[in-house]
Amino acid sequence: MERPKVILLDAVGTLFGVKGSVGEVYSQIAQEFDVEVSAEILNTKFLQSFKAAPPPIFPDADSHDIPQREFDWWRIIALNTFESAGVLQQFSDFSAFFGELYIHFGTAEPWFVYPDVLSSLGNWRRQGIELGVLSNFDSRIYSVLQSLGLSSYFNSVTISTQVCAAKPDPKIFAIALEKHNCPPEKAWHIGDSIVEDYQGAKAAGLRGIWINREPGDRGQVTGDK
Repeated sequence: MERPKVILLDAVGTLFGVKGSVGEVYSQIAQEFDVEVSAEILNTKFLQSFKAAPPPIFPDADSHDIPQREFDWWRIIALNTFESAGVLQQFSDFSAFFGELYIHFGTAEPWFVYPDVLSSLGNWRRQGIELGVLSNFDSRIYSVLQSLGLSSYFNSVTISTQVCAAKPDPKIFAIALEKHNCPPEKAWHIGDSIVEDYQGAKAAGLRGIWINREPGDRGQVTGDK
């Protein structure tokens, strides 16, 4: 297999994951606001709400408006999560709760770096391969990468909210590769989603590599172009 010029990596579920589950984090912070609800229910409702949400792209937004649009996008997901769980009315101030929740996910606290990541990133860098993050995350990615000690490994960061395109749209792959002056056939993309990462990369002309992250697992890399 020919060594790539560039490797693009997904973020959540590939480089780092949530400690426990999103539902656990939601439940813990809700308790601080005197709202009791099971983590399992919240996790189920969150996944439903997240999957039902439109892609996190804001083509009509000015650059200075994007952080607020990101905040509002996630607020609707959280609102729908707690409403579906039947406990939304228990909050005396949902806005205050969500503000704390949103800030929390921009820190290192709720995340863990998968154990194979640092050695892989270091090995690729020693080989002279350029690395980039390509994610459907939001602007908090910069603070998360920094706080987890990952920022220095990457030459570029490309996120859907800033480029008006989300994986699996080929446009976002092209935008990321432009930052490296790299043709798609010289690049790999690694991610945990079959549709967004593996199939999206292949459709954009890159070598797609799917990493299967299981709870407690180091991850299994399968698939290619």
